Amino acid sequence: MLELNNPPIVINDLRKKYKDITALNGINLTVNQGEIFGFLGPNGAGKTTTMRILLGLLNPTSGSSQVFGTNSTELDNNIRGKIGVVFEENNLYQHLTGQENLEFFASLYNVQPEKINQLLEFFQLVDARDLYVKNYSKGMKQRLLIARAIIADPELLILDEPTSGLDPASIEIIHQAIEGFKKENKTVFLSSHFMEEVERLCDRIAFINNGEIITITTPAWLKSYYGNKNIKIKIRLNQQSVDNLKSSLPEEAVIEIKNNSASISLPLDYEMTGNLIDSLKSNYSILSIQTEEASLHQVFIELSKENKKLKF
Repeated sequence: MLELNNPPIVINDLRKKYKDITALNGINLTVNQGEIFGFLGPNGAGKTTTMRILLGLLNPTSGSSQVFGTNSTELDNNIRGKIGVVFEENNLYQHLTGQENLEFFASLYNVQPEKINQLLEFFQLVDARDLYVKNYSKGMKQRLLIARAIIADPELLILDEPTSGLDPASIEIIHQAIEGFKKENKTVFLSSHFMEEVERLCDRIAFINNGEIITITTPAWLKSYYGNKNIKIKIRLNQQSVDNLKSSLPEEAVIEIKNNSASISLPLDYEMTGNLIDSLKSNYSILSIQTEEASLHQVFIELSKENKKLKF
């Protein structure tokens, strides 16, 4: 019997080397039951290697990874049946219809036809159920992949860039599916470069760079620790005043000019902010003044530049 009391994922001192290249350099993490765990990092950081080792598709050089208490090198059909997987590459059957793709996988797990109808409806594929998948858009294919991944009612979803390059409507449907999966106290291990997605979905995130985990924490904590808050001042502008404006701003300011307005961003702790605002009020029409929270996008860029472990 599968022990679901075990954490869905446990990784201990996992290492993977390819000749002279170290893909993973002793990473450690635990993913808890019922959480959406984000796995972030730049391209080539080791994310996909980690996922392939977790699924038993690749052997580690040393260390271990476990899924529901079983070593990834020893996963049996019982445990594999509790894992839904979507890798970034599309591996649907292109010359079958959307419904036939789902029917084939349903037959492997004795899934009732009603489940197929429910999934087609939820992922808004009912009208395309009889079309060959080769004629699907990218968003439709990705929705079908997610539907296929959850058709057998798994306990763990492993998703590699599930919304990369998709239209907003498809992204929203997939996000709702992931959120619904979590509401059933099931677990998601999510790799993504889409920071709005991470901030919306993830309970915790691990950031990996050059094969090492830099930090494991919540998105909110990471933003507060590593991000900078800014004040943003938007003014009405004409072409004659552009040069004068630029010369009057401190070097800390970031200016963006668009049409007949300029947006000026400054660190919230800049000492002369009050004086600058007074000066701008005297010379320009102020359209808005607001503070900007740090973004995960900003944090991602900063962490990708370096490889130091954060300790707290």
